[in-house]
Amino acid sequence: MAMSEEHKAALAQGRAESRAIKAYLKALEAKKPGRPVTKESLEARLFAVNQKIDAVDDPLRKVDLIQTRLDIEDALEEVEMAVNLDELEAGFIEYAKPYSDRKGISYSAWRAMGVAPGTLKAAGIAETRRR
Repeated sequence: MAMSEEHKAALAQGRAESRAIKAYLKALEAKKPGRPVTKESLEARLFAVNQKIDAVDDPLRKVDLIQTRLDIEDALEEVEMAVNLDELEAGFIEYAKPYSDRKGISYSAWRAMGVAPGTLKAAGIAETRRR
């Protein structure tokens, strides 16, 4: 049985909402307190690890270094996402209200994830006592 155009549009809308909200939450997570990790410091570490990979003869050490390289590449992606936090926040604001309504996600749940009160207000999500 074929899906209606309305159903397809609803699925596409849900995917767009999920992507925008997930990207914003990941960027918030990347902004953990502590010593900030910069793109430049990660790139320097990546360069050093690549140099070591090329020079190492021990296969176990090489696989450890390859994993380190993969971890650094993942961290670089997160830093690049965090750089665009304003853009990601705009996407969250656009989609959070309908997503919250559909999924039953409360103001308190968003706050527990680190979303600022002003961001929730801009998204139209009112503070509630509901847990």
